[in-house]
Amino acid sequence: MTNENPFCANDPEVFVQAALLAQDYCDAIDLNLGCPQMIAKRGHYGAFLQEEWDLLQRMILLANEKLSVPITCKIRVFPDIDKTVKYAQMLEKAGCQLLTVHGRTKEQKGPLAGVASWEHIQAVRKAVNIPVFANGNIQCLSDVEECIRKTGVHGVMSAEGNLHNPALFEGRNPLVWEMAEEYLEIVQKYPCPLSYVRAHLFKLWHHTLQVYQQLREELAKVKTLEGIVDVNRELKLRCQEEIANQKEGEKPKEGLPFFHWICQPYIRPGPKERCKENGASGTEKGVRGKRTLEEEEDGNSELLSKNKQKKKLRNPNKSFDPSLKPKYAKCDQCGNPKGNKCVFNMCRGCCKKRAFKETADCPGHGLLFKTKYEKSLSWQHSQRGIQSPEMSQRGEAEVGEAVVLKEAGDSAV
Repeated sequence: MTNENPFCANDPEVFVQAALLAQDYCDAIDLNLGCPQMIAKRGHYGAFLQEEWDLLQRMILLANEKLSVPITCKIRVFPDIDKTVKYAQMLEKAGCQLLTVHGRTKEQKGPLAGVASWEHIQAVRKAVNIPVFANGNIQCLSDVEECIRKTGVHGVMSAEGNLHNPALFEGRNPLVWEMAEEYLEIVQKYPCPLSYVRAHLFKLWHHTLQVYQQLREELAKVKTLEGIVDVNRELKLRCQEEIANQKEGEKPKEGLPFFHWICQPYIRPGPKERCKENGASGTEKGVRGKRTLEEEEDGNSELLSKNKQKKKLRNPNKSFDPSLKPKYAKCDQCGNPKGNKCVFNMCRGCCKKRAFKETADCPGHGLLFKTKYEKSLSWQHSQRGIQSPEMSQRGEAEVGEAVVLKEAGDSAV
């Protein structure tokens, strides 16, 4: 089993410096060029670098030159197959030694995820001479086998499918609480932030928490790992009671392939389905999806998320209309709001990197690298000036001593 360390980066030097710290603990360094999330857009990395081929070439070339382990990449596709193929070939030529292709564009995410294009993945597989892994549309083991057969790839990755059923690649559909028990044992052995644990269990228990809403609320509020173990125990008891009372011939509800207490895929609804879910029936029951609909951006309180509704209660005059938001000038480097008085027209983070690299000042951000450097030089010169009179007096004394010794020697002769 290969252990890869994934990185997000947009600076060749910084990327390689970080990778050098990790290379002794992994088999390969992976450059993630597939993240489509807003945080990647703000930070200028992931799938938002897919048009910057020159930068990507420099990052991969430098990594190949400096690292002792292979460099791999994960990408998303362009709508155009030919451009996707050229993109993959460019990465291969730069030195990428394994390529994972997610068959969705960077715009395909959340309710707009849709179906991944195996046709794009197949075209890349045929066009390059390095191993290619596929990603997208993998919900069960039969999907893995079909993907390999249709695309010819060397391997398959799964994200959401594996989160909802961690036994996906074993071809099993275990009970949700059994998978949770196994996972929580690992967490107890290798502790991590509780938010990570909670996020995993929301995925693993997705279908069951639609039935037991109270347990969903308890999982959201619990503050300790022991509390999460208790929630899992309660979930197990309720499911076992439901199984005991199950009628013969009863079938799963909500169109699920298995009963909710069995690990299984979650098919993300498209925008139309979400509108139906959050329409009349959803309003009557007070049920809403995790993400808000596009229409809520107009500031209509009936369509606002719970978080925005709370803000509205605190401040009734608050508006969520995007057209009323203040417009900020963007950082030349990453797209975050720039400092109004920044001499480089950058946000503070980017400004700090550049000012440090160039030993420059930016009074707008309170960064004084040049000034402090000059002060340190001045201090060093002053220290030398203080030491020099002492050194000269010591030198004169040593010369005088040598003259006396020479005169004494001459008289002795």
